[in-house]
Amino acid sequence: MGKNKTLAIIGNPNSGKTTLFNRLTGSNQHVGNWPGVTVDRKTGQVKYGGKAADMVDLPGIYSLSPYTQEEIIARSFVLSDELDGILNIVDAANLERNLYLTLQLIALGMPMVVALNFIDDCRAQGIEIDCNRLSELLGVKVVPISAKRGENMDELMGMLVGEMEAPRRQPAYLHGVGSAITRAAKVLECLPVRRASLPFYSAKLLEGDAAMKAQVELPPAAAAEVERIASGLSSHMNSEDREMIFADALYDFVEDAVRQSVTRPEDPPLTTTEKLDRIIINKWLALPIFAFLMFLMFATTFGPVGGFLKDLLEGAINGWLSPSVEGALTHVGAAPWLVGLICDGVIAGVGGVVSFLPQIVILFFFLSILEDTGYLARIAFIMDTLLRKIGLSGKSFVPMLMGFGCTTPAVMAARTMENEKDRRMTIMLTPFMSCGAKLPVYALFSAALFPDHAGAVTFSLYILGIVVAILAGFLLKKTVFRGVSAGFVLELPPYRMPTFKGTVLNMWEKAKDFITKAGTIIFLMSIIIWLLQNFTPTFQVAASSADSILGVLGTVIAPVFAPLGFGQWQASVSLLTGLVAKEAVVSTMSVLYGAGSTAALSGVLGQVFSPLAGYSFLVFTLLYMPCMSAFATIRREMGGMKWALGAAAFQTVLAYLVALLIFQAGSLFF
Repeated sequence: MGKNKTLAIIGNPNSGKTTLFNRLTGSNQHVGNWPGVTVDRKTGQVKYGGKAADMVDLPGIYSLSPYTQEEIIARSFVLSDELDGILNIVDAANLERNLYLTLQLIALGMPMVVALNFIDDCRAQGIEIDCNRLSELLGVKVVPISAKRGENMDELMGMLVGEMEAPRRQPAYLHGVGSAITRAAKVLECLPVRRASLPFYSAKLLEGDAAMKAQVELPPAAAAEVERIASGLSSHMNSEDREMIFADALYDFVEDAVRQSVTRPEDPPLTTTEKLDRIIINKWLALPIFAFLMFLMFATTFGPVGGFLKDLLEGAINGWLSPSVEGALTHVGAAPWLVGLICDGVIAGVGGVVSFLPQIVILFFFLSILEDTGYLARIAFIMDTLLRKIGLSGKSFVPMLMGFGCTTPAVMAARTMENEKDRRMTIMLTPFMSCGAKLPVYALFSAALFPDHAGAVTFSLYILGIVVAILAGFLLKKTVFRGVSAGFVLELPPYRMPTFKGTVLNMWEKAKDFITKAGTIIFLMSIIIWLLQNFTPTFQVAASSADSILGVLGTVIAPVFAPLGFGQWQASVSLLTGLVAKEAVVSTMSVLYGAGSTAALSGVLGQVFSPLAGYSFLVFTLLYMPCMSAFATIRREMGGMKWALGAAAFQTVLAYLVALLIFQAGSLFF
């Protein structure tokens, strides 16, 4: 049986690419990394009529120009021998923007199908698209679909697993290319120019590639102009100007194609998106609405719903699993130290973290809904105004939003920023966002010390992280990163109803990451912490935890944190293990305090910490340097250990100062 052909799904951001990928491949997906680059590579299979094709989900991009990391990945993959065809997904309601990438892909001459998504939304707005005419103009198959509703999926899948057509010879599009080159020639004639500086599609034509010419046959007049341009263009015009000339010519073709194939109502009513945006991004209402939604999210996560589900899971772990394992080990005559290691070390440590899984899932359910509806993009737009007032780039908030999930990919998201100073500053500020790994620590302390206001306390930490990031950014902008911020261009996608399947898949990915970390890093840390807690520096069995290796180490560093309100050696050691993974703070405390359940640990914390000292501990946890995975990413993205250590020192010192200020100032009133 022959090898399946490999297809790439590629399109603009917010074009429904992920929804279509999930619809085509179902749950048969594999997530890896692009070779040499830590960016997710999703692959799956499209099956139809007894045939199959492998599908690769490329990052959402606007063009094949090799500027951002996403564009470099997409460009490299579509030019590789690995690819057999392209599925280009296009937002039917925004053809003018989407078709620019489509034209670049067509110029490759590779087998290709254009999926015109959101066709149902177009009909609802009274927009009619003549797909046959558009197909004729582009020279490729155009299929109107609705990825969300599954409209025309059979037709599309049949094309993908069957024999896909390459762009037809002499389609109207090629005349547009010829016209573009002719227009450019009139402006850029005379002297030689480096071909590498030309746009990708024009460079391929000018290189005279035989395989390309076999697929893309220019009209004679255009071919003559190509040869003339290849022999000499003005060296006095820079590559950006040349890029603009070709882009302008192609956009002219796009506008003409849209005029010929799209019919819009003469006096269209306001869309649902336009009506909602009049309220949601209103300059007076935007921030209160944002604050209310965030508060509702945390009140649900840490209120009766999240608390009830957490108690159920914790009861299963501590009321059934731990006693069952202890009984089984005792029955077979296991050594007491082994029983202690497994029950008091592994189960107490890992179970103390896993019990927060329901609240993690609830939180990411809300975040998934906000992202899928298009609201998170509005938050970035809203915050841009505030950030501009204190001299920061609005682009900084986009990676920061990702930081609420995980710091590591959020730091990598800063690659899309063209301004190097803004990019470095964003990387330094992103760890101040409350990543999902900090959530178990928040949940533990807020439930133990603020049982009636757990949601409000956690909400305040998320807001505090944003405020500190803004103020720290202002400080960095005035000192280390002086200069003008780059412009902020952000597409606001239309509001869309999230799909059940997409939301569940997103929640599952987050839950899987959390469980995987609990079963690996936290598992290993729990064993190490138990061993270090039960042996002295001379490797004798410790009479008490205070005499253990951790006790001695904690006693040395505990005075440093005493001014912050938590001078206990157990708290100090927990912060150290939090450098490996923030969830390890909870598992370490479970082991060190000998608490078999989070309920028992909450009781201990209520006796050891005052509410003010506990909040100070949470603030330090929020702001101090991130885990080792994020630190390694920061080192790679900032180009050296010096920058990474500087960022870590800045974050930790700032965490200390803010926690110190909160505790000392609070001590005057409480």
